Amino acid sequence: MNLNEEVELLKGVPIFSKVEPAKLKLLAFTSERVNFAAGQELFHQGDQGDAMYVILGGMADVLIDTPNGQIAVAQLQKNNFVGDMAVLCDVPRTATIKAREDLSTLKISKDMFYRLVAEFPQMAIEIMRELAHRLEDTNQKLRAATAPKAA
Repeated sequence: MNLNEEVELLKGVPIFSKVEPAKLKLLAFTSERVNFAAGQELFHQGDQGDAMYVILGGMADVLIDTPNGQIAVAQLQKNNFVGDMAVLCDVPRTATIKAREDLSTLKISKDMFYRLVAEFPQMAIEIMRELAHRLEDTNQKLRAATAPKAA
């Protein structure tokens, strides 16, 4: 895939949709294209976060470690991004991400991520929206899991 094709893919990612093409070209050029085979981990819960990933193709599972083993809590697909929480908050990875099928990603370093957010406040707003949606989804799942069972 060439640089222009990567720029076109990045335009489809909501957090990058308002970033000008020249900056997306710089992002694509300075980011690392990383492919994962089905079953391979992008990162593991508890790892230090040094980058975020944009899913360019394929699907991945979001897995959380529990006392009873790992459980899948979400799926990622094209145009989703992951790893942003560890980068934003300087905390260890909060989940394990495992390729469900062959996966193509763009790995964006922490430094580049911060440069983009500083230059494009709209990107920060889109990230906040996505994080708010994730929180609401988690809250709904928690409510459902803790609701009293009907007799």
